[in-house]
Amino acid sequence: QVQLVESGGGLVQAGGSLSLSCVASRSISRIDVMGWYRQAPGKQRELVANVYSGGSTNYADSVKGRFTISRDNVKNTVYLQMNNLKPEDTAVYYCHAGGAIIRGTYWGQGTQVTVSS
Repeated sequence: QVQLVESGGGLVQAGGSLSLSCVASRSISRIDVMGWYRQAPGKQRELVANVYSGGSTNYADSVKGRFTISRDNVKNTVYLQMNNLKPEDTAVYYCHAGGAIIRGTYWGQGTQVTVSS
């Protein structure tokens, strides 16, 4: 069981940057995978990036080279640094956690990112 709270969303112009944070209610050091998903209006929720307990990461092709996911096990926080934002990045961004130690999959409430052209 874990609660996740996202923050850092907002309105930014194309080409700008935002950093999202996801604070977990418990230690994240042994949670197998934490990541970020996003959902635009009328679209399916899609994976943005994952970071695994061993430090490996993966990214959606659409954000490679622009976004960076990281985790801080001391602060129990996962970050998503988003650079060179595009209008197509506009969505609600959700933090995700999954693995055996938390016995399932959990989601945050979401934070809105809006990129204007």
